[in-house]
Amino acid sequence: MIRPISLATSVTALLVSSVAVAQVSPQANAPAVIDLDTITVTAARAERSTAETPQSVQVLNREQIEEQLKFSPNAAAALGKLVPGYSTATQTVSSASENYRGRDLLVMIDGVPMNTPLRDVSRILALIDLNTVERIEVVSGASSLYGAGATGGTVNFITKKATDGKPTVTINTAMRAFTQNVGRSLAPELSATVSGKVPNGFDYLLSGQIRGAGRTYDGAGRELPSDGLLGQGGGDRYKAGNLLAKLGYDFDASKRIELNGSLIAFDQDPKYLTNYAAPFARPDRTKPYTGQSVLEDTKSISLRYTDSDFALGKLSVLGFYNDIKKRFNFSTFSYPYNSQVYYSFNPASPTSPANQTTLYSQRGGVNVTIDTALDRFLPGAKLTWGGDLIQEKTWQTLTSGQDVFTPLKQNTAAGFGQLQIPIGERIVVRGGLRYEHFGLSVSNYTRPAAYAAVAANNALGYQPFVLPALNVIGGDFDYSALTANLGATVKLSESSEVFGGFSQGFALPDVGAFTRRAGISTAFACSVARPDCLPASRSTISYSSIAPKAQIVNNYELGVRGSYGAFKGSLSGYVSTSEDGVTFDSVTNTVSQQKERIWGVEATGDYAFTEQFTMGTVLSYREGRYDTNGDGRLDSDLPNNRIGSPWRGMLYGSYRFVNGVQLRVEGEAFSERDVAIDLRGTHYKLKGAATMNVALTAPVFSGEAYVAVNNLFDRAYQNPTATSVRNLDNYAWGRTVTVGFKKTF
Repeated sequence: MIRPISLATSVTALLVSSVAVAQVSPQANAPAVIDLDTITVTAARAERSTAETPQSVQVLNREQIEEQLKFSPNAAAALGKLVPGYSTATQTVSSASENYRGRDLLVMIDGVPMNTPLRDVSRILALIDLNTVERIEVVSGASSLYGAGATGGTVNFITKKATDGKPTVTINTAMRAFTQNVGRSLAPELSATVSGKVPNGFDYLLSGQIRGAGRTYDGAGRELPSDGLLGQGGGDRYKAGNLLAKLGYDFDASKRIELNGSLIAFDQDPKYLTNYAAPFARPDRTKPYTGQSVLEDTKSISLRYTDSDFALGKLSVLGFYNDIKKRFNFSTFSYPYNSQVYYSFNPASPTSPANQTTLYSQRGGVNVTIDTALDRFLPGAKLTWGGDLIQEKTWQTLTSGQDVFTPLKQNTAAGFGQLQIPIGERIVVRGGLRYEHFGLSVSNYTRPAAYAAVAANNALGYQPFVLPALNVIGGDFDYSALTANLGATVKLSESSEVFGGFSQGFALPDVGAFTRRAGISTAFACSVARPDCLPASRSTISYSSIAPKAQIVNNYELGVRGSYGAFKGSLSGYVSTSEDGVTFDSVTNTVSQQKERIWGVEATGDYAFTEQFTMGTVLSYREGRYDTNGDGRLDSDLPNNRIGSPWRGMLYGSYRFVNGVQLRVEGEAFSERDVAIDLRGTHYKLKGAATMNVALTAPVFSGEAYVAVNNLFDRAYQNPTATSVRNLDNYAWGRTVTVGFKKTF
């Protein structure tokens, strides 16, 4: 075992040797003036300068992405450190309880939504290949311009463009390991990208990545479980791969067509089941894992046509199709930690061998966006308008093939308009509307029989019962959502502005989860001795009683951003409210009302002391309350899986020596949370912690070699997001070391 002091000493020696060979520039102490290029984002479905966007916006450029790739290949880890509103990453394949400003985050790749709204499953960010990403656009606050899901914000991963001329090849390889047990925790990675442009106008980009992982450990040297979040998947014993292919053709300077295809694959092979008993989640070495592997198989294809000389303005037409397969962990009955499983009809071993589910989602659509200049009416005014047509099908089965919720089909039609008007030379006002109509088709199905238990004063400590198979009657249902936004930016100087406004977004009820839970209550229970006790009159329920309705979220925000000399930064405050919840009541089989309010403050800052030395910070505070009994009063704090640690921050510094060696040091910290989440005063305490990361990069053989260390002092602490999923302690990763090399040919 490598002790923290020995590694720290080694790192110190390495830094001293780097300083010794570096010759400091004569101008090293001269302050640098930050030269800010115009940054554009696609927050309004068309390219706009951030100075025209009345919401908090962050654009993580390629340099920042490459810095974070040294520490971790997980995109959620990068967002958790660099984006103040995003939760701490779970350090698993799952993003369960990861959220943005306490609400949903819409994830897109090149403008194609990757969420599965009819059955919300949080397994997206951890599997995106950052080696293919040129920049990450993050727009804070509720928005509906890309449809459902962006109640907290929107993130768009913009993949790299093909390089001009002859083929360019980039190789990035790395080996990661935990210092607690290097041999058993090795995690190799290899990424290769080739791109170029041929003389006849075609350009191409091909990229592939493979990676794997062994065991994982916390700071105390304990092996972490393969399924600490109960069914969501872990971060150990896996193989993963990504493929991306882009082929483009420029008809002329204004017209372009581009075909994109991608594959995301993940396969985890746990060795043991997980022990969820207190004090913390850990592998149960007495129970070998007997289920199928945890699987991700996501294929996506898109075709985009753009025409900047279109008669009505700039035209963009995007067609896409996603084919998604997600298989989850096998788990067994364990009261009270996993008190409900699909029933084997053997009370001595109640868990069905098929108690493992796979989600399938097929989603295709067409998005049309037109950006029309209105200079003839008002100089500088623009109208962005268009519409979306989306069709999706979602179903989920046991490994036996039996449906676990009603197969769902939904057609969506939407239209939107976004008007931007300049007022004088300093003020830009923007506002718009979007109307979305949903046609949902719910198939009839039979919910499989389940085995469950409640607390009881007996030798077992619980009373088991059976929830017999239940017929769920479907039907066709229509519902809709109308959302609006209005905001403005006011230029303070050529490089700074004040912004603020109101925006709305919406989240769809997790329809699949509702039908999966149909009749999951003691009102439909039978004894183990009489598992089919329900009379015919009570063996059927109707989906119509749920009456799905979109949850509308209102976001109010005010902030300032910009640069002054060597400083650039932002400061904003927000309030997010909603009247209707999406919580399912299994007793009444309805969606309950759940009034909510979330508020917070976010800040970023970066100061270039010299051309070589830069320091920066990312800070955030958020908190929220909700109505637990429907009386209209916000009587309890939101649970930890919505808020987590209220205070989070990172302080970082970067120094580049004149010989090309660069050192980056990061300090991360988050606060504890101990609040009452209901009227009974229930508390689940989250503990605060702080850790440090360091990375050293040097030019070697015309490439770049790097060494990065996460959790430098090997601290043992709770991961707040992973812990909040089940209110069970899940420990964070201990010290990991990455050694890598990158080169472009």
